Amino acid sequence: MDIQFIGENLLPGKIGQFFIVLAFGASLLSTISYFSATRNKDLSDQSWTRLGRIGFLLNCASIIGIGATLFFLILNHYNEYYYVWSHSSKALPVYYIVSAFWEGQEGSFWLWAFWQSVLGTILIWKAKSWENGVMTTVALSQTFLTSMLLGVQIFGERIGSSPFILLRDAMNLKEMVPIFADPENFKNYLKFITDGRGLNPLLQNYWMVIHPPTLFLGFASMVVPFAYGIAGLWQKKYKEWVKPAMPWALFAVMILGTGIIMGSFWAYEALNFGGFWAWDPVENASIIPWLTLIAGVHVMIAFKNTGHAFFTAIMLVFLSFVLVLYASFLTRSGILGETSVHSFTDLGMFGHLILYNVVFLALPVVLLIVRWKELPITNKDEETYSREFWMFIGALVVTVACIQVIFSTSVPVFNAAFGTNFAPPIDAVKYYNQWQAPFAILVTIISGFSQFMKYKRTDIRKFYSSLIASVIFAAVITAGFVYITGIYGNLMYILLTFSCLFAILSNAKVLAQAFTGKRKLIGAAVAHIGFALLLLGALVAAATNKPISLNASKFIPVEGFEKTEKPGENIVLYRNEPKKMGRYMVTYISDTTIAPNTFFKLNFKVLDEKTGKVKEDFELNPHVQANEAMGLIASPDTKHYLTYDIYTHITSAPVKEDDHDHTDHEGHTEEENYKAPRIVNVAVGDTLHTSSGVLTIKALNNKPVAKNLMLAPGDLAVGLPLEINVSGKIYKAEPIFLIKGNNVFDFARNIDELGLRLRFTKVLPDQGKVELQVYEKPQQAKDWVVFKSIEFPYINLYWIGTIVMVIGFVISIFRRQKEVKAV
Repeated sequence: MDIQFIGENLLPGKIGQFFIVLAFGASLLSTISYFSATRNKDLSDQSWTRLGRIGFLLNCASIIGIGATLFFLILNHYNEYYYVWSHSSKALPVYYIVSAFWEGQEGSFWLWAFWQSVLGTILIWKAKSWENGVMTTVALSQTFLTSMLLGVQIFGERIGSSPFILLRDAMNLKEMVPIFADPENFKNYLKFITDGRGLNPLLQNYWMVIHPPTLFLGFASMVVPFAYGIAGLWQKKYKEWVKPAMPWALFAVMILGTGIIMGSFWAYEALNFGGFWAWDPVENASIIPWLTLIAGVHVMIAFKNTGHAFFTAIMLVFLSFVLVLYASFLTRSGILGETSVHSFTDLGMFGHLILYNVVFLALPVVLLIVRWKELPITNKDEETYSREFWMFIGALVVTVACIQVIFSTSVPVFNAAFGTNFAPPIDAVKYYNQWQAPFAILVTIISGFSQFMKYKRTDIRKFYSSLIASVIFAAVITAGFVYITGIYGNLMYILLTFSCLFAILSNAKVLAQAFTGKRKLIGAAVAHIGFALLLLGALVAAATNKPISLNASKFIPVEGFEKTEKPGENIVLYRNEPKKMGRYMVTYISDTTIAPNTFFKLNFKVLDEKTGKVKEDFELNPHVQANEAMGLIASPDTKHYLTYDIYTHITSAPVKEDDHDHTDHEGHTEEENYKAPRIVNVAVGDTLHTSSGVLTIKALNNKPVAKNLMLAPGDLAVGLPLEINVSGKIYKAEPIFLIKGNNVFDFARNIDELGLRLRFTKVLPDQGKVELQVYEKPQQAKDWVVFKSIEFPYINLYWIGTIVMVIGFVISIFRRQKEVKAV
């Protein structure tokens, strides 16, 4: 018998699933229609093309319907749906609920399909005579993407994974939760499941609201130059495909590059691995197709201008999109689960993802074989002193560099396929930097001197005069830069610095020529300058960053700390106890918990050593989140200067408990939490040194006021005002001494932030003094935090380079688009 579950909202899920099936069917219809249109010899008959358009636009509308339905479910916390329960919670603000939308595989596939449908719609409008051939490939890719969302069983095999599957269907609740063994409780399971698991804490950052959409727009746009290349082979337009494909290739490079850099921004601001890039396999998987398409763009330009290197140009374009699909396989099949910090788990789509890869690898391979004899492949030797020759060499270097990265990243794939047991690199950052630095040197040098060359043949005398001048200037500036940054000890770093500066100077010279009318190379020069700046910033920041939170004793009084962190690079702070850290005086001021995060206020001061005046004063607010599955998750905060950053994150902090001491029900007193008191006789104006600061005795108060102070006629109460100076900040307290009848009482006062308890216990009139008892908490009982600060020199070069590079791509896109319109 069917169980009638209480409280479930099934209609939205059924609507969403309907849209998924409709999107898949419409994209399949569009693929078949456009394919048929390409085979139609009657150019006046547009019926297949119209049907293809209808199918694709219906697919686009269905994709929007899927997204709207899923967002409605997440926003309203319908936890009967597994995707909603897995990725969202009521504690998340709306902007993080947006991130929850694409945290899971299903949401990210939707994002990819959405952007591909938008790009396809633009192509329907703009592709003109290329529409049928290009849209056949785009619609086929869309068919695969929408099939990833189906989540249906066909002949016992599940196709895709739907975001609208119910929680009770995705999980065996009866076995997992004993209370649901009772049929009545199981029927009413939503009564017990009141909230979802929430968003991965690492993704709770504003960059994750904009980074995934940008990255997936980049992935989606890679299909367009691929589709133009396929259409060029298919329709025997071997030379014509380059011109309409070029703006799209530049757009894909720009957007994907921006998405990748956004990811490094996220890593820099939200993760605590101490930098902007970690050579994680998922990062590698996204950067490889970006680099191969950059190489492809350069060879496309060479082919367009000279007719040489057709095969290399089209192969790099094909390879770039295939590598996007391979990257999707790596990150979504679960095969990188042991080697990556942010890959997806396997959702049973291993074979499905392989099929997607195989089909889109087979398409260009088959077409190249079939058309091989007709391809415009030239056997003429290229002139060594020509721009196209060195563009080809540069593309070759980039490709070899990509092969090294993808080979190392694919170690888990080789192990799974061949039963081997190769181990991935232990220190990934060091391993990849050693390999990639020589490639980066070659690429930047080529991007520099090739700008002095012309297509087909170059005046050698002019070339060498321009080259020598740039080399000399670059060498002089390199010497100064190396001296300023301090990267003396590594020859490879010095060579890379030289090559980057050489590329910047060479392309700057080309940029200067734009003012004399040679404007064609403006976009390329700006993009090359940006890329060189980016590399230079990454090099200096990675090579010269240093921890400034140095701890000479290498002792951190936190149990087990030395097993997980480098004690010598961490400092422990007790609340309101300043500590010297290089040129900074750092004070842990306070912490605030806004569930689920705890934000720490760390004050940094720079004091003039002679006068003691404060030259600089700022606060950083790194935060942590205690997560049951992932432990203490730390997110850094950074102080940005023009020439460097101070990057600070928490490495250890106590689990917060009630800050207020009290007497419990078994008679234990709060003073058990303090060390034995220091009992002193003091007069007005006296000072005492405590572990927190300097305590000063003020004049007695004969009319103290306290909440629980009830005075009868004849009672005598005296207050003892006290001030504690902690690095200029004044804390006040007033313990009270009371004589009531024949009994003596005192009202102690606590300053919890300083770990102090103060008691005024006697009046000594013959001495003109009073007795004061000072209780201090032992250090381990005080509020404490352990943090690490890293100085990143010249990191702004990295971010500036990114912006300049994107501007260069935008200029190039507009230029290439004008060429298309001119045809």
